[in-house]
Amino acid sequence: MRLPFRQARVLALALVTATVPLTTLAGGGQAAAASAAPAVTAAPVIPDSPAGRQLSWYLDAVPRVPIAESELKEHFSTDFLTSIPADDLNAFTGQLKGMTLEKLTTVKPDLLVGQVTIAGQGFVLTISVDGDGKIDTLRVAPPEVPVPPAPGSWNELDGRLRKVAPEVGFLAAEIGSRGQCKIIHAVAPDRPRPLGSIFKLYVLGAVAQKIHDGGLSWNTELTVKPEWKSLGAGGLADRPDNSTTTVHEAAKLMISISDNTAADILLHTVGRKAVEAKVRQWSGHAERNIPFLTTRELFLLKGVNYPEQARSYLALGPAKKRAYLDGTVARQSLSDIEFWDRPREIGTLEWFGSPRDVCRAYAGLAALNSRRLHEAMSANAGGLQLDPAKWKAPWFKGGSEPGVLDLSYLAGSTRKAGGKTYVVTALTNDPRTALNEATTVPELISLSRGAFALVKAG
Repeated sequence: MRLPFRQARVLALALVTATVPLTTLAGGGQAAAASAAPAVTAAPVIPDSPAGRQLSWYLDAVPRVPIAESELKEHFSTDFLTSIPADDLNAFTGQLKGMTLEKLTTVKPDLLVGQVTIAGQGFVLTISVDGDGKIDTLRVAPPEVPVPPAPGSWNELDGRLRKVAPEVGFLAAEIGSRGQCKIIHAVAPDRPRPLGSIFKLYVLGAVAQKIHDGGLSWNTELTVKPEWKSLGAGGLADRPDNSTTTVHEAAKLMISISDNTAADILLHTVGRKAVEAKVRQWSGHAERNIPFLTTRELFLLKGVNYPEQARSYLALGPAKKRAYLDGTVARQSLSDIEFWDRPREIGTLEWFGSPRDVCRAYAGLAALNSRRLHEAMSANAGGLQLDPAKWKAPWFKGGSEPGVLDLSYLAGSTRKAGGKTYVVTALTNDPRTALNEATTVPELISLSRGAFALVKAG
């Protein structure tokens, strides 16, 4: 689940929530390599160059968001604005208010990389321009944390995994020709744990199923109803009330940037019962997810009048829970939420599944064999960085809230490398304290990367 009230989640290039394009706004491929370059100037003096002039303009524009679309067209390339609409760009820029340029670390005529601070936190800003001098890359992200070396054995992987959190689950499995998950290695593969935003696989499954059955289209227009909006900056929550999106755009936002509002709109579109049916099909722990909550409902249950409301809800049976959601929670406002930064009911009020359940969800999605679904699932690789000569574009979905941090991947090896499909899932949680994402995310990426190497080696 994407928690917008945690500063690190609003702007960070967090692999758990996959904030692309919210913190990496399209463009050329040189940015990542340039960010590692040594400093060449230690003062916030912006050069009079194509990139420098655009950076000066953008720093001046940040405090006066929203920026008119006509002005954006003067400064951003056509390709950029095609992939990042003006509304999304303004939503992103609005998160940068108060940004201060501290120094530049890479200075080229068409590329600048510098250190900035926002609300007391340090970030790396990258801006590049095309041949016409217009911005084609804009990125604001935390300094990169190196991913540790991948484990060389299952024993090493297990030992490192158990140091991540008190509660862990893990699975590396091959998806067989009939869609079954053939476990290669696992730790507590059938124990249900909080999933965070990995639950969105079930929503996508219900959407794709309805499209497959002819009841919906990827191009169907959906209304961004105010009562369906959830927390989270940069996605559909920032669109005007009653504006429209498409099923395909909402699905891609739900997966690629873990857009909570997109997830809720899609859940309302197909219906709660349809998502619950998909959970029953793919999960061995469906009863833990009935009724299946929207993100808005979960935020309200945990954030309004805590702990009384949450525990009153948990004490009810399924039918009365549905009535409580419709009669009480639906009338509450997101502005009533008091935000939290410690684990809160993560063992009782969340979405739940085991590592095997997550594998079955991936297998079920793969079986639907949809090009548009693949576009959504592969839009963000979650930092996995597998060898493209040996692996096809991976699928990724992560999930987090205070005390919960999960990563899950599906990747198919190329025909030359064997042509098999594997799922790797790591579920970690601590009911007492929030996990440190700065160290936990790189470690889980490393373990996942190592698992893909080990399944191939085996």
